Amino acid sequence: MIRNVIFSIFFFSGIIIISLVFLPAFFLPQKIVLIGGKLMGYWTSFCLKIFLSTKIVIKGKENIINNEKFFIASSHQSMFETFYLQTIFNSPVFILKKELLLIPIFGWYLKKIGSISIKRNKITKDNLGFFEDISKIINNSKRPLVIFPQGTRVLPDERTPFKKGASRIYEELKVTCQPVAINSGFVWPKKGSKISHRTITVSILKPISSGLAKEEFIKDLENNIYKELDLLN
Repeated sequence: MIRNVIFSIFFFSGIIIISLVFLPAFFLPQKIVLIGGKLMGYWTSFCLKIFLSTKIVIKGKENIINNEKFFIASSHQSMFETFYLQTIFNSPVFILKKELLLIPIFGWYLKKIGSISIKRNKITKDNLGFFEDISKIINNSKRPLVIFPQGTRVLPDERTPFKKGASRIYEELKVTCQPVAINSGFVWPKKGSKISHRTITVSILKPISSGLAKEEFIKDLENNIYKELDLLN
């Protein structure tokens, strides 16, 4: 319990401080603000290692896609991957709940770095332009898109079907997908206390090339990620 309290105090204080320090960067080019995102990722790993004695392992670095456009499809068990993936990949663009943009300072930061918001389970004018927004980012930027095909954080042993939106993105973008399996829920579950002295493994899987039928893609993606998570468990 004490470890949890200390972790939370230092972690959230650090995130707030980084956000405040980078406030002037809102009037500067986006690439300056993106540095703050990487710092948040490194701060996350620092707090986990120091206060929860967490070991972080990156597996499959040789599978990281280079010299071509791609998007990342990652399992989602905690806040960890939202921050830490920024330290592995080149300032990825996140798809997130529209409500997060309303958070003072942090929401401004999310908007400045080009995050794409969506109102889940609703048909709105903004949602209708969703695929156009992601296509623009992929075509006009070297930054990869990050999606969480489970749709929300899940428990480590949950095997919920992947959302069909992931296959639609694959079909629309026509670029390679970089699957990533992360077992962060064993340390930082979506509910309850965090658990110390454990290992978080970020497993970067072999890419899935473009050109598959969207039904085949989502089946392969789900099977590959869940198969890896079963091994990590």
